[in-house]
Amino acid sequence: MIELSLVLLTGVAAGVLNSVGGGGTFVALPALVAVGLSPVTANAVARIALVPGAVTGAWVYRREIAPVGAASAIALTATSVVGSGVGACLLLVLPASSFESASPWLLAFATVVLALGRRLSRVVSQVSARSAGMSPRAVLIGQFLIAAYGGYFGGAVGILMMALWSIGLGLDTAAGNPMRITQLAAVFLTSGVLFLFTSDALHTPLLLAALLVGATAGGFAGAHLARRLPARLLRGVLLATATVTTVLYFLRG
Repeated sequence: MIELSLVLLTGVAAGVLNSVGGGGTFVALPALVAVGLSPVTANAVARIALVPGAVTGAWVYRREIAPVGAASAIALTATSVVGSGVGACLLLVLPASSFESASPWLLAFATVVLALGRRLSRVVSQVSARSAGMSPRAVLIGQFLIAAYGGYFGGAVGILMMALWSIGLGLDTAAGNPMRITQLAAVFLTSGVLFLFTSDALHTPLLLAALLVGATAGGFAGAHLARRLPARLLRGVLLATATVTTVLYFLRG
């Protein structure tokens, strides 16, 4: 019961984080590993459980979705689905040791992106403002690569999307948030469905159910919470969580 309660609360936190700025993997993955799952299985369980929260968040923002540059919402979503599927297949095909070795570095990469993403976006946006910005093809290629990373790991994938859009198109973070949540849902739904039928996630039904219920509630609450709390506070909480998780993973390894 203690483990289930921990996983349930972790799911709530992960769902909230994904809705307000991304980063649910930072709390879901280490919590599942802590209760005894292998990193690969924990990643699959986390992805499946975070799907309803991501979809719920996208539903809340459904009337506020706007295109990203000249790329249509349909093209962007289709690219996210294909890219996520490729990344998920890589996780399933490659040896488990590959993911276990890479996970601390993936967490570190995602943490650095989170910490420096806004500064980098500001600098590059000033430069790109003098040009026409990324072409629709370039946006879709970048989205495919980010979605593939999301299908394989998922940490800070929503933040990477916003970085790409703000750097390449000068898109405002607040204006792009509805589309970010929608694409996050597409990435998680695609990889989650694949993991549901091809991984060991169903071998731990109670943990999966607890994380799923928590993440769904957190995703719905987080989508509303994001509109009220200061962005700086939300980002600070996420950055602190990411940093602590990354350090613990390196110490564990």
